[in-house]
Amino acid sequence: MAQIFRPWADTALRVALLAVLVVPIAAVAGAYAVMRSPYITGQDTLLTQPVPFSHQHHVGQLGLDCRYCHTGVETSPVASVPPTRTCMTCHSQLYTNSQMLKPVRESLANGKPIRWSRVHRLPDYVYFDHAVHVKNGVGCTTCHGQVDQMPLMQQKAPLTMGWCLDCHRQRRTDFTVPAANLDCGKCHY
Repeated sequence: MAQIFRPWADTALRVALLAVLVVPIAAVAGAYAVMRSPYITGQDTLLTQPVPFSHQHHVGQLGLDCRYCHTGVETSPVASVPPTRTCMTCHSQLYTNSQMLKPVRESLANGKPIRWSRVHRLPDYVYFDHAVHVKNGVGCTTCHGQVDQMPLMQQKAPLTMGWCLDCHRQRRTDFTVPAANLDCGKCHY
């Protein structure tokens, strides 16, 4: 009696069936890992800015409060980037001829704001209100990291929905702080 299948056919079929099960699971796991990676989230990435502003120097060494430059953080959904005149409060008298501050002097002379590259970027469908978070006791370092130790600003948190939800869930179980809202419609349009 002649064999219909070759001796290795059973092994090939088992490998093919295993691949049908494993490959989709591996693809989903790989896609999930890539989506949470710093490459996609922008975490720990240094962006080129028109002026190499050092939070380490201004906040850590000089002791400037975040609200001095980011005036809208307690009253507005956006923290706001400081206008040139805020920088010139000090720099009209300090480091007046510094080459590094040339874009600041030109901005003041031309009346055109400095075009900073946004470091902390959320998807367009997410609504984030700085004032609500600050008024409810969420400190700047919770999301922005230890800016007083950053020579150049970079995003320290992944800013993913899971990361935000973890914080909201934690605040709901910590009775020393106001409970965070878990209604998705509050943040997502």
